[in-house]
Amino acid sequence: MQGGLTILEACQLAAVSRASFYRRWQTRQPKEEDLAVRNRIQEFALKYRHYGYRPITRLLKREGWQVNHKRVLRLMREDNLLSLRRKKFVVPTTDSDHQWQVYPNLARKMHVSGVDQLWAADITYVRLQREFIYVAVILDVYSRRVVGWAISRQLDSTVAQQALAQAIRTRKPAASGLVHHSDRGWQYACGDYVKLLEQHGIEISMSRPGNPYDNAFAETFMKTLKAEEVHARQYRSFAEAQQSIGQFIDAFYNRERLHSALGYCSPLEFETLLGTPAIAKRASSRVENFVRSKPKQTRGQERKAGSGGRISTASTGRRDY
Repeated sequence: MQGGLTILEACQLAAVSRASFYRRWQTRQPKEEDLAVRNRIQEFALKYRHYGYRPITRLLKREGWQVNHKRVLRLMREDNLLSLRRKKFVVPTTDSDHQWQVYPNLARKMHVSGVDQLWAADITYVRLQREFIYVAVILDVYSRRVVGWAISRQLDSTVAQQALAQAIRTRKPAASGLVHHSDRGWQYACGDYVKLLEQHGIEISMSRPGNPYDNAFAETFMKTLKAEEVHARQYRSFAEAQQSIGQFIDAFYNRERLHSALGYCSPLEFETLLGTPAIAKRASSRVENFVRSKPKQTRGQERKAGSGGRISTASTGRRDY
């Protein structure tokens, strides 16, 4: 605050940019500027508990601070503000040993150039005090936006159908041109789910057996959900988990969380900016390269993939999707 005005208001009145203000401040009063930067970093670190130094650097630059990622990393280390990670406990949610039809992988050959061309679906578990519950999501691959989600106590096709129905209501996709990609689990291969897809003209695509890289977008979102929401909470009831996870998806992930692959925009902000040619070209290139490429595997991972075992997407080293 400067005499009752915020820095933004003072800069607007003086017809100068915030970047110019911070640059002048850094030159004339370096100690005061350093304390102000530390304070803002701490505020961001408390609000975005699992953000690393690169996203926080982007947030600072958006506000006009004259910082680089090396300085932010140093300050975060000195103040013990580096983001937290937790080892994961895995409950299997995919059962591909069923009699339903399995569909080929269409996503690998796609050139994704806009929203509602490729949706990725997945299911994960959440552990409560006395039970497991299950979260199903539909993710738009181009914008990384969660377009449908549902939570249930039962690991069945109903929760997957609820997420899909919400996505269809929200996005109202065209009668053709949309591909739905998932793993080979029976929840996505069963007759009711396939019928719902076919009723809306949505093509069906499924991962190759034992290859989680084929559905990396959805699985990466699930990793983010666990790291930034679920592992930071101790839900006391199903209703509390449903409300908290829903708020994380709708209010934070879709609207606020920055993605390096989207030019450090949130999914909603990115979709709003899609009319900008540079944004659209960059996103199309990144999505196409990710869909078509296959990360290099270690020998141990190749053996697991060959035997049908699941491989954690955390081992790929990919971040911020």
